[in-house]
Amino acid sequence: MAQTRRKTKHRGNAAGVIESRGRTGRKPTAAEKSGDSRALAREKEKRIDRRDRPPTWQSAFWRSLVAAMVLVLVLGVLLHASPGESVAAFVVALAAYTPFSYYTDGWMYQRRMRKKAAEGSSGKAASR
Repeated sequence: MAQTRRKTKHRGNAAGVIESRGRTGRKPTAAEKSGDSRALAREKEKRIDRRDRPPTWQSAFWRSLVAAMVLVLVLGVLLHASPGESVAAFVVALAAYTPFSYYTDGWMYQRRMRKKAAEGSSGKAASR
């Protein structure tokens, strides 16, 4: 009879004890190693909020791509547009939505940064 091959490596040693592989993901931070819950909470707060990152053309393109696809679906299903009309509308919508989305994101980002700066400056003056 032919010998079957194992799909995974058997990790037992001579004594029959199976040793664990250990951590294979990212390295734990100092707070995770120590188990300090307060430090872990502070570390989570440090992570940048998605709204605090400046807009990119790539994010605007993906958002406009989804919007253009929805437009094509609406044209095709509800208005029974021909495939040629749908493709033309997709290209026009993608070309129009991308800069519109980018500049709208930029406006929202600047507005948020101004608001945060105003809160920060008034907060420092109030604490003195």
